[in-house]
Amino acid sequence: MGSSLGLYNFLKQIGIRSTVISPTDYGDFLKWLPGEKEVVNFEMEEKKCAALVAKADLIFCLDFNSLKRINKLGDLVTKSKAEKVLIDHHLEPEGFTHTGLWTTAASSTCELIFFFIEQLGEVDKINKDVASCLYAGIMTDTASFKHPSTYPSTHRVAAVLLEKGVETNKIYEEIYDNYSIDRTRFIGYCLNEKLQYIEELNTVLICIKADELKKYNIITGDTEGLVNYGLTIKGVKLSVLIIDRNHLRKMSFRSKGNIPCNEIARMYFNGGGHFNAAGGESTEPIEIVEEKVKSIIYKYKHLLS
Repeated sequence: MGSSLGLYNFLKQIGIRSTVISPTDYGDFLKWLPGEKEVVNFEMEEKKCAALVAKADLIFCLDFNSLKRINKLGDLVTKSKAEKVLIDHHLEPEGFTHTGLWTTAASSTCELIFFFIEQLGEVDKINKDVASCLYAGIMTDTASFKHPSTYPSTHRVAAVLLEKGVETNKIYEEIYDNYSIDRTRFIGYCLNEKLQYIEELNTVLICIKADELKKYNIITGDTEGLVNYGLTIKGVKLSVLIIDRNHLRKMSFRSKGNIPCNEIARMYFNGGGHFNAAGGESTEPIEIVEEKVKSIIYKYKHLLS
């Protein structure tokens, strides 16, 4: 959302009409982003999205490297005759676009959006709205500038965005200090009742069932960041979150050091991502997925012990 709305606000500055289409809903903690009210949710307005994609001259594909990552929206993008541009920093892009700006040597797609604007010679068109969106994406992708993917260039870009008027404290509060009481109680429940500590593997596993999400009125975005709690425990090298989303079991993997989350997600769970942060999915029942995850983790015991 940061990269999409950052680009949207920039294009508006230079007089180009654009529409942001989101393949799914997203958390309330992102509803403050400048331009968010203009975002079209594919799940809610499929016909409108189909028409927008069909008549588009140019389609920017931001922060994903495979069309399956945007679900059914990917089918429309595939059929579109519009020129497609990829801007992304994930490993192993699928190669479905005509051109693009792709590298893993960037903290985030938001950082790449800044480089894209810079290459156009239009940095002066970055106003507070553009800068706020890009800063939000950089901050979240780097976990407040603490991930190894925080490069010198990341801080240089952040400095320019601050010069454009970004209010860092306000952005942090909107994203991290803006959750519901239900979500806060849900996090406590997960950490107290659902967290499994596999000591011999220095691994944490949290497995959440659909009825537990319902009990705490969990909405899209409320589980964001839950997987990271495991890595705050001394000695833990791998944290895994499994969530039953009714039609799919979704997995998040986070690690420290040389534990290849992207390999685990890609080889066993139809997913991918970064080396230390990746996601996957499965259509199997959650109990089977949980046991499968455990058995797979043991294959990496030589790295985890």
